[in-house]
Amino acid sequence: MTTPLRAEISAAPDPARWGEAARNLMPFEPVVDGDLLPTAPIDAISAGAGAGVDLLIGTNTDEFRLFLVPTGLLDLIPEPALRATAAGYGLAPDTQLHLGIYQAARPGATPGELTAAIATDWFYRIPAIRLAEAHAHHQGAGGTHLYEFAWHPPTFDGRLGACHATELPFVFDNLHDQGFTNLIGTAPPQQLADTMHAAWVSFAASGDPGWPAYHPRDRSTMRFDTRSEVLHDPRPRERALWDTRR
Repeated sequence: MTTPLRAEISAAPDPARWGEAARNLMPFEPVVDGDLLPTAPIDAISAGAGAGVDLLIGTNTDEFRLFLVPTGLLDLIPEPALRATAAGYGLAPDTQLHLGIYQAARPGATPGELTAAIATDWFYRIPAIRLAEAHAHHQGAGGTHLYEFAWHPPTFDGRLGACHATELPFVFDNLHDQGFTNLIGTAPPQQLADTMHAAWVSFAASGDPGWPAYHPRDRSTMRFDTRSEVLHDPRPRERALWDTRR
């Protein structure tokens, strides 16, 4: 049962016992067992596994808001909880240091909004960047392409942001599916679906989604929105904070 296990981890989140689950509270995740999974996937990619396979990877700008906005938790997170979250993920909770970098980029942000930004990076954006870097490192590797989905739906008074799973109806060009209405609203931009779906089809057919391959020297990243564009190293100060962490 996941609930008792999650409760046990929460009661004593010891990384020595639970590993990364002590921080992400996810009782089901890949486990390196030396047999089916001989090493962590990021280590295998870094060592050259999958070097000839084309890679398309990305995240959404506000991934973690899906778990905080609909539940109302976004407005209930106090400053001490924000600082504890930052420290738990390895950042300095001092507002003049690491936490201050997130605050400077989001003037007036609440503790809940800053928590969402930090958790988005820890859970989603930074692991995606590291995988892209590891894959792009190998000479002769298959193409590596990174993206960020940034469109904000009007749902939840616009506070949901480009949260987890918002990109799915655009990738598969099925905006008509009413199952997504609560997430993206009743009038999502079809031109964005046209752009994203075409990129995925192109990648599947040729390995090229239509923008420059990712490399750590320029960090080309396609930003999907109503006006899509290639950015180079978006939010570099926040990205750099995690270089020696996780």
